Amino acid sequence: MFDPNVPPVDSCYPPRGFESPEFSMPDADPAELTITRPLLEEAAAAKAVMAGLSDEKKAEVLHTMADCLEAAAEEILAANAQDLEAAKDAIAPVMLDRLRLTPDRIRDMAKGVREVAALPDPVGRTLATHTLDNGLTVTRVSVPLGVIAIIFESRPNVTSDAASLTFRAGSVCVLRGGKESIRSNTAIVAALHRALEAHGLPKALVSLVADTSRASANELMAAVGYVDLLIPRGGAGLIRTVVEKAKVPVIQTGTGICHIYVDAAADLDMALTILNNAKTSRPSVCNAAEVCLIHRAVADRFLPMVREKLGKDRFEAGLQPVELRLDQKALAILPGIPAGFDDFDTEFLDYILAVKVVEDLDEAIAHIAAHSTGHSEAIITSDPAAADRFTRLVDSAAVYVNASTRFTDGGQFGLGCEMGISTQKLHARGPMGLEELTSYKYVVRGNGQIR
Repeated sequence: MFDPNVPPVDSCYPPRGFESPEFSMPDADPAELTITRPLLEEAAAAKAVMAGLSDEKKAEVLHTMADCLEAAAEEILAANAQDLEAAKDAIAPVMLDRLRLTPDRIRDMAKGVREVAALPDPVGRTLATHTLDNGLTVTRVSVPLGVIAIIFESRPNVTSDAASLTFRAGSVCVLRGGKESIRSNTAIVAALHRALEAHGLPKALVSLVADTSRASANELMAAVGYVDLLIPRGGAGLIRTVVEKAKVPVIQTGTGICHIYVDAAADLDMALTILNNAKTSRPSVCNAAEVCLIHRAVADRFLPMVREKLGKDRFEAGLQPVELRLDQKALAILPGIPAGFDDFDTEFLDYILAVKVVEDLDEAIAHIAAHSTGHSEAIITSDPAAADRFTRLVDSAAVYVNASTRFTDGGQFGLGCEMGISTQKLHARGPMGLEELTSYKYVVRGNGQIR
């Protein structure tokens, strides 16, 4: 006798009714989404509109978004000035730089949107196809992820970057920035909404959570059934909280404890130029160098060069010098500030550099394995064998030979603007462009086959 509660012998999973309540994952209770529920429901409904847009239409809308950003420059800058005034006594100067917008930065935001518009549509691509012996044709096709939520801090340019990438990838975005940038983010999203309205599209395709309390972030983390992917962009505390608390799928983005290793065979002038760029060009970003490892064979020569270039020369030029925090071997060569217990595990995001003298390449690789966050590391060397060993054994998203870690960026890698730097290994790794913002499904075509 047929029993519907008994699974067939070739079933991969038990039928419904066999799930253990302990492991079941119900959708979020709408009653618990007191802040974000209306916005999330509108975003979910907008997925169908987004799915109906052609490649040409998406590109056209993105060009209009770029135009609207430039047209709203004065409005955006005025809002940003209010954010800067409110934050000036609350955050460090280097973090104020992350918050600050300028006419050039707004032009760059618009330029980034246009570059995304020019990229090939990542949706609907045939990724692989094959025909089975039974005549079925199995095709793997790229598809949008759906609703992508982004929780981010400080940098208002993330608003337009995330919106344009998500839109180009055929998904709806829900943005939740920090309180320090809420006025700037609101002005930017208002400009993007004008572009959507000009094309008769719903504002829900790009949504901004106006509430910047912790409660709104917690709701996005728990919005199972509403949010298809959550991406955190910010400091270590934000990323750790999201990874630990989220019930929705998360891509972990980059806390950057990035290393520059100066090998025994390094061109020291090149090494100094690269280190200076990696540390000082913009210390508040995740691809800035935080640690310099120096082979003992060149430490006597290189450490005084570092102190002069990053210290004395910057001071005399009216720039903030870099504070060097030295391990015991470095202190034996160069008097200075001893490195503290946590200094080799800290993303300073400031004019601070931890320095360690290592015995050889293998000690440098071992140190990176123990202390890196998996973001970006560089070796400076003229020895091809050392470069090859470093690139094979260092397990980070981006590994450089004789170049600055500051290149770890979607735009610099030719991906258009980026959603963030993924430091995990599943699905996305490194700068996340359009391809990383899609999933895939299998389309199977037959002519009456049955199993």
